[in-house]
Amino acid sequence: MRSERTTVIVEIAMSAALAAVLGLIRIFRMPQGGSVSLEMLPILYLSFRRGAPVGMVGGAVYGFVQLVTDPYIAHPAQFILDYPIAYTLVGLAGLVPSRPALGVALGTLGRLAIHTCSGAIFFAAYAWEGWHVWSYSLVYNLSYLVPEAIICGIAILLILHSRRKA
Repeated sequence: MRSERTTVIVEIAMSAALAAVLGLIRIFRMPQGGSVSLEMLPILYLSFRRGAPVGMVGGAVYGFVQLVTDPYIAHPAQFILDYPIAYTLVGLAGLVPSRPALGVALGTLGRLAIHTCSGAIFFAAYAWEGWHVWSYSLVYNLSYLVPEAIICGIAILLILHSRRKA
């Protein structure tokens, strides 16, 4: 029992550390925050491997790591939303371990919802002229989260498929 708990804690720490490293390798970066990388991949894998609760803890840990390593803070409530809460919701992918594509979509939608709220509330000044702040925030966040979800989704499918063959 104790050995299993230690193993889970180590997996959470390793997932957060790997997510931090992969988050530094960006395909592109948005001007007010957000980028396309493979940072969600370790959290998604942890979620599929250990379930949503463990994946959500791993996501929260990564959110705090990212907060320390690459913060973009406009308001105290925004940093809580955009870092620990948004990445905690990536762990929701573990709710459907038998359907990885759906899990990636679910985890990404959770993160999207939080980033969209944060963007509409705290980054409204950046909204494009003629755009409602909520529409702007949704489109802005979709512009990097959709490519990231597709890339991470393909990667997680390949990883899980190779694990089944081993």
